[in-house]
Amino acid sequence: MSDLLLGRVLSFTADPFEAGEGAARLDEAVVLEAGRIVAVGGAEALRRAHPGARVTDYGACVISAGFVDAHVHYPQTAIIASWGKRLIDWLNSYTFPEEMRFADPAYAEAVAARYLDLTRAHGTTSVCSYATIHPASVEALMAEAQARGQRIWTGKTCMDRNAPEGLRDTAQSAYDDSAALLAKWHGVGRLSYVITPRFSPTSTPAQLEAMGALWAANPSCLMQTHLSEQVDEIAWVKGLFPQARDYLDTYEAFGLLGKGGLYGHAIHLEPREKDRLREVDGSLIHCPTSNTFIGSGLFDMGGLKAAGHRIGLATDTGGGSSFSMLRTMAAAYEVGQLRGRPLHPAELWWLATQGSARSLHADHLIGNIAPGMEADLVVVDLASTPAIAQASARAETLWQALFPTIMMGDDRAIRAVWIGGTPG
Repeated sequence: MSDLLLGRVLSFTADPFEAGEGAARLDEAVVLEAGRIVAVGGAEALRRAHPGARVTDYGACVISAGFVDAHVHYPQTAIIASWGKRLIDWLNSYTFPEEMRFADPAYAEAVAARYLDLTRAHGTTSVCSYATIHPASVEALMAEAQARGQRIWTGKTCMDRNAPEGLRDTAQSAYDDSAALLAKWHGVGRLSYVITPRFSPTSTPAQLEAMGALWAANPSCLMQTHLSEQVDEIAWVKGLFPQARDYLDTYEAFGLLGKGGLYGHAIHLEPREKDRLREVDGSLIHCPTSNTFIGSGLFDMGGLKAAGHRIGLATDTGGGSSFSMLRTMAAAYEVGQLRGRPLHPAELWWLATQGSARSLHADHLIGNIAPGMEADLVVVDLASTPAIAQASARAETLWQALFPTIMMGDDRAIRAVWIGGTPG
């Protein structure tokens, strides 16, 4: 049976960084069937074309593609909003002790369920997540997402140095565990495996080489890691890899630079790094709440987009201070202001949906509303609080109405979420 949803249906026909706010399209209704979008258009025409469809009327709410979070650490759910550390201290004080707990499969399962509950409440329908070194941490998130019918990406985090003993693997065990998990989960339903060396400081050259070999043998997989997040991190990398030309070279030398590579943060890039990332069409993932919360720096969205880079948007839970992609859009706007290039609401919304899907090479599946796309949707109330309602009531355009929700909205703005054509 099909579902007919009525509301203000927002979709994109182009990248608004290139085409401006005219890149968006507004319709009155969308039809879902068997987990897919089958039609978008005028309400009366779709009622006539689908007389047996169940009708859900969302009134003045905006119906959008569900939010896509391109870089998260679901094992850091419990330590989100921990006080006052920079990157290396954050890892040692908060992250590593918490990740040790994921040796217990029951703990991993509980956090995986809680994380997906929290993100769905904020309108996020797909995530790309790091796990921990424990295979059980991957199993937990994969199984929970499979039960919910979600499209997600995740992978075992690989670390064989500069981490506590209980969080270190080896080059060989990292390869073997990753290969086994990949074989079990990659391409099963809506699940994808991501090859995941945490970052150069926590992997020996031997492990980075092993991960490069695994990626070469499985090119349909994405590969995720971190790049140039903080200046003291970059100095650490230079000390660990004195022969490298720059931070990116510590990946490039071991086969970990390429299309399908997801490079989180990418704030303090050198000219050669920018050129190489653009040449190979690697994805840069902007994590604005994390970058400000732990004092990393200001991502150059305007300059990097103008240069033709593929860019996604992410909460970076739990270094990021919110599970909400609305809050993440707001932070991206604020960072843009500080860089002298404020982002238009159309650009922000595109980044949180189609842009992030594009960074994951999945924009043919998710991140937009169009016939044939998977039916992952979020329904957004543009009057969810008195402050937002009074601001949006003054609006003369959709973008003016949407912007107060971007800047002040939270889970109260999420009227409904559909995943795979199923409401919840």
